[in-house]
Amino acid sequence: MDKMKAGIIGCGNISAIYLENLKNSPVIEVVAVADLILERAQERADEFNIANVYNVDELLQNKEIELVINLTVPGSHAMTDIAALEAGKHVYAEKPLAISIEDGRKVIELAEEKGLYVGSAPDTFLGSGIQTARQAIEDGLIGKPIAATSFFMGGGPEAWHPNPEFFYMDGGGPMFDMGPYYLTALVTLLGSIRRISSSAGIQIVDRTIGSGPKEGTSLQVQTPTHLAGTIDFNGGAIATMITSFDIRGASDLPRIEIYGTEGTLSVPDPNYFNGEVKLRKYGQDTWETVTPKFESGQNERGIGVNEMVESIRAGRESKASGKLAYHVLEAMHAFQRSSLEGKHILLESNYEYNAVTKTDDNQTETVPSTN
Repeated sequence: MDKMKAGIIGCGNISAIYLENLKNSPVIEVVAVADLILERAQERADEFNIANVYNVDELLQNKEIELVINLTVPGSHAMTDIAALEAGKHVYAEKPLAISIEDGRKVIELAEEKGLYVGSAPDTFLGSGIQTARQAIEDGLIGKPIAATSFFMGGGPEAWHPNPEFFYMDGGGPMFDMGPYYLTALVTLLGSIRRISSSAGIQIVDRTIGSGPKEGTSLQVQTPTHLAGTIDFNGGAIATMITSFDIRGASDLPRIEIYGTEGTLSVPDPNYFNGEVKLRKYGQDTWETVTPKFESGQNERGIGVNEMVESIRAGRESKASGKLAYHVLEAMHAFQRSSLEGKHILLESNYEYNAVTKTDDNQTETVPSTN
């Protein structure tokens, strides 16, 4: 079967790993790149031997291209998704799905109206780390999941990122930057979210860019940089979650732990595809390593869009779907709303997750969620 022809819009930092990984895709051929800065698109095309360099409108008007991979900045995700859908193309975007709930809903509704697919990062949950943890829970290794902790504790990206301003604007901060990895993993492991309560604030106001041509330039912080809250899942589990750009020292807190009636599961960093899953059964004094379901590399970004194309051809719902991304988007907004409004926020959306695992012959199979 012929590969689906794709175009990438947005040729910034993240585009290199997508182009590197997708050049070996069995189902996708990237035939064009576009960027608001044409020279940046040309550099990526030269680096990865991409045939066509377009402006955004030219790419969208090209009838050969069936799929748009949207790697623009977060504030442009929804706008670019909508333009791609209006042009009759499937679209897969970097996270988050949108900045606002309203724009996220528009993307999902337009895709349904057009009969097109929307996918969204992160796709790290499809890797061996989270999938092995999911299988351990489904196999009953910790009994019934009853609680979880989830921590992203960092000092912010301004020390290393050459253009970090958007991290501190509306739609940025640790929740919109790293929250999608952690929340997507938690939904994968524990099912859909019922309600959220939280506190959020800007704890460190003064920020300075630490590298690149803007080194020494001050940043204006416009979004919460420390958010701490409680998540109630429809399945009954309760999670504690903190995301922060305000941790200037070190933190030894675990990334994610899942607590069950019969033991505890230590889950690896959800920003990566692999990592050890560890189990400590009730009554045991030591941790044991859970055998991985399959092997993953550290950075396989793009497997979500590959799986989406496979799903399009099979006529099934994709895994890193717009519906999952919308549920996560609503949860991220709930963290901020709860703090501002001083109350629990009930989520309107729901998402039933079906795990994707790999069999011994490296084929994929679907394992229905028990939540």
